[in-house]
Amino acid sequence: MTSHAADMQAHTLGSFLRSLRERQMPSAHGLAPGSRRRTPGLRREEVAQICGVSATWCTWIEQGRDISVSSGTLARLALGLRLSRAERTYLFELAGKHDPDKGCDGGEDIPPAVLASVDAIAGPAYILDRTWTARRWNAEAAHLFGGWLSPGADHNLLRYIFLHPEARRLICNWEERAHRVTAEFRAAMTSRMDDSELRSLISDLGRQSADFARCWEMHGVLAREGGERTFNHPGDGFVRYQQVSLTIAGWPDFRLTMLLGLPAPDRA
Repeated sequence: MTSHAADMQAHTLGSFLRSLRERQMPSAHGLAPGSRRRTPGLRREEVAQICGVSATWCTWIEQGRDISVSSGTLARLALGLRLSRAERTYLFELAGKHDPDKGCDGGEDIPPAVLASVDAIAGPAYILDRTWTARRWNAEAAHLFGGWLSPGADHNLLRYIFLHPEARRLICNWEERAHRVTAEFRAAMTSRMDDSELRSLISDLGRQSADFARCWEMHGVLAREGGERTFNHPGDGFVRYQQVSLTIAGWPDFRLTMLLGLPAPDRA
């Protein structure tokens, strides 16, 4: 980030925090409104007391100073000021920090109605969470990925690709796809290096699969993009799809993947 961009971001963070402070009702925090308040909302000293942070830090943040605010300080501010989910996410994004509470227990869950949206998609479709575990899929996806999305199976995509023998038979060019999926996963978890569940998943896969360990040690980083995907299905034979992946608005930890059918190539 350039110096100018960093200054702008720090200024925006300060303005946002000041706006949050001024919108707070003292009575909502058990404080007397008082008759000598020159500005609406809470004083900086009161924010510091409520949130358990330094009043000096509150002042410096609001002034847009070039300081590094810790994730813990941001979390205390978010809790003390009773921020909404969107406000908390915005606060951490402005500060360029990872929210320590995000992902520790799965975060705020995605509404069932959003999960059910996959049922309206004609081709195979599924929703992955931050660990790339399928949280919902339609009948077409269950038909295509029987070993992964069958009842009682481990629905984690990485475990399926690297630990399930069926995956090597189903996925065309398995080795190439395995390398790419690993690189995509590394890119996706860059801001979540402190997530214990993700670290445990990587550690377990590294112990159980030499292929995964080798792919992971290559340190490949790729964006999760669409493109052609081909499979050798045990019942349908060779099938081709165009993959489209979208982050679900409001729930950035969840990603919808759709496979749009393509005609089989002319092999004459």
